[in-house]
Amino acid sequence: LCGRRGRGGGQEEGPRRLSAAAMAGFVRELERRGGPALRLEQRVAGGVGCVVWDAALVLAKFLETGVCPLARRHVLELGAGTGAVGIMAATLGANVTVTDLEELQELLMVNIENNKHLVTGSVGAKVLKWGEDVTEFQPPPDYILMADCIYYEESLEPLLKTLRDLTGPDTCVLCCYEQRTMGKNPEIERKYFELLQVDFELEKIPLDKHDEEYRSEDIHIVTIRRKQAVGSF
Repeated sequence: LCGRRGRGGGQEEGPRRLSAAAMAGFVRELERRGGPALRLEQRVAGGVGCVVWDAALVLAKFLETGVCPLARRHVLELGAGTGAVGIMAATLGANVTVTDLEELQELLMVNIENNKHLVTGSVGAKVLKWGEDVTEFQPPPDYILMADCIYYEESLEPLLKTLRDLTGPDTCVLCCYEQRTMGKNPEIERKYFELLQVDFELEKIPLDKHDEEYRSEDIHIVTIRRKQAVGSF
């Protein structure tokens, strides 16, 4: 697996640095079980969203296990970065919208174009800033995908608002994150899951359900669903 520094700056510990092989040409190839690899362009400059990180690899490969049926499902990826996870979902038949800030749209479009011949569903990119209006993304998707979105204290409340606004009673959120132990990371992680559990129920996916090769003891996948209102049927 390759890694990155944590998003948001500061001195918090981040994922492992990119290997020399992953840096070569700065194109990351992500092998697929069902055909040619995804080819994902990265950027040397432009911020941490411009590189494929460990949690994205783990989540993308988990989708290939088939535990979550994606064919013809409506899927939204938050904080998509290079688009690795969402594009993988689109190769599995999902109708996907990958979202991130304005400055990531060019890279997302490049990677969608580079891999469009592998897509069996559909995939497009849109700007979505956490905490802002999500009307254009309604109705609620079947799945929301998030890889390494827990990294920056100031982003927690906007992210939680976006999750509350986007999810319906049947929406399944797949959140993959790398557990970090230095600086503010444990505190940020604790606060995130504490706040999340006000409105959502969480269930950790066991490591033995992850892809056999793309897995790590310190990278976790959690399913997140809206709590059902008392008395609802």
